[in-house]
Amino acid sequence: MRAKTINASQGIAVARRAPARPGVGTVRSAEPQRAAPAAPPDPEVSAKPARRRFTAADKLRILRLADACTVPGSPGALLRREGLYSSNLTTWRRQRETGTLSALTPQKRGRKAPSHDPLLLENATLRKENERLTRRLRQAELIIDVQKKVSQMLGIPLATPEAGGRD
Repeated sequence: MRAKTINASQGIAVARRAPARPGVGTVRSAEPQRAAPAAPPDPEVSAKPARRRFTAADKLRILRLADACTVPGSPGALLRREGLYSSNLTTWRRQRETGTLSALTPQKRGRKAPSHDPLLLENATLRKENERLTRRLRQAELIIDVQKKVSQMLGIPLATPEAGGRD
């Protein structure tokens, strides 16, 4: 590596990398064979990378291959070839041992759907009805209070429950 100092007030040193291969990036006066310039890589990057999902068959196939690895270093080569971590194998083995093949299928992410328990549905409807009736009772009490105040202001006597509601 070569270092070049920039003439600035602070004297900052900037390191420039040498080319990875000797001769690349250097100018030669007489070069008999010149390779065609390679196309630049596509700079387009997706906004959200696609999440890899493995089917139960893929997981079982990889587990069979991992179990068949007897030579030291071959499990690591398998993991590199498949692009996996060892924790994936551990999780999949645990799922296989519990006998839950459904656990090997990809699970839906996010909130779980509410259970369809009939008691929970009845409880929810009763709560709604209770709230509705409470609101109506509050409204009726307000109306009765207003009627009492109006009758007091106008001097109209109210019927008492003992008299049977009649005067």
